[in-house]
Amino acid sequence: MKRITALTMGIIFMSMSMVFAQEVSVPQQSSVQPVEVGNKHCPVTGEAVGKMGAPITYTYNGKIYNLCCPGCKNAFKNHPEKYSKIAQDDAKITQ
Repeated sequence: MKRITALTMGIIFMSMSMVFAQEVSVPQQSSVQPVEVGNKHCPVTGEAVGKMGAPITYTYNGKIYNLCCPGCKNAFKNHPEKYSKIAQDDAKITQ
């Protein structure tokens, strides 16, 4: 009986030490707010933003890009480097 009690206590103490030994990672919240790129044309279709209703926005690498529709949001997600460059070039032209 003493062996079972000792074994049970040992397992409990080992389990507790493992729980307390785990490193808890708390995600850091960034205080940096995304910046509006200001593109007036959808980088995917080239259409004027807002032509097909309320503009859709997508945030990538801390920048907010304007898109014409939800379908373009999916395309942007698949090729963000390509479309972010197009949008940034458009924003420079229309300033």
